[in-house]
Amino acid sequence: MTDILIILQARMSSSRLPGKVLKEILGKPMLEHQLQRLSHISTPHQLIVATSDNTSDNAIEALCRQLNVGCYRGDLDDVLTRYYHAAQSVNQDKKIKHIVRITGDCPLIDANIIDEVITHYINQQVDYCSNCAPPTLPDGLDVEIFSFTALKQAFEQAILPSEREHVTPFIRNNPQLFSTANYRYQTDLSHLRWTVDEPEDFDFVTQVYHNLYNKKMYFTMNDILLLLSKQPSLKNINNNYHRNEGLSRSLIEDKEQAHE
Repeated sequence: MTDILIILQARMSSSRLPGKVLKEILGKPMLEHQLQRLSHISTPHQLIVATSDNTSDNAIEALCRQLNVGCYRGDLDDVLTRYYHAAQSVNQDKKIKHIVRITGDCPLIDANIIDEVITHYINQQVDYCSNCAPPTLPDGLDVEIFSFTALKQAFEQAILPSEREHVTPFIRNNPQLFSTANYRYQTDLSHLRWTVDEPEDFDFVTQVYHNLYNKKMYFTMNDILLLLSKQPSLKNINNNYHRNEGLSRSLIEDKEQAHE
């Protein structure tokens, strides 16, 4: 039994692109494509989708049943609580020691990168590791891994809206409590945007799939980079958006709460 649990968070009620996780690319829901890509992770692990108990997310649970993927449903807005309870739901025997966080808006996620971040975390022997603090990879290849103990402490102590909605800020904001590490790629690719938050993002990802999927079902980051070198105009589809806009909005809520 592995001690690593991957939790993929997904919901239908995105403010900028509602229902995005089940929008179809080449006849399959975006979330199904992402789950297929995660199946290529070589590190032994368990996987569960964590969605909300809002009725709008019934369709996500139904897809998970269809694909025989575990699904936990919890609080819509307090994603930290949802994560903790999702982990608890598969940790009855106390074997889970490490949690990998993936978000459902990353249909170009690369399993090789996930394996490398997990290896870096284990080698560094830290409480938390990511490839996005600071980022050196395209937005949409973000991976975080942290100890179950750190997740439990964050669940019990985090107060700020940003710390409840985005799961890991409490860990990153308290270096006196948690040791951290960051995975750096050899080339800075952080200017590239491969996540799906806006309609233009979905258009970009759809173009990538149309160009690569039928030739090579599991195409990698390097395959996408090669495509962009041949068709650089693809990058212009969604290059007017900024990284981590959702977290930025939550930080504004933190300030508003502080002044109440």
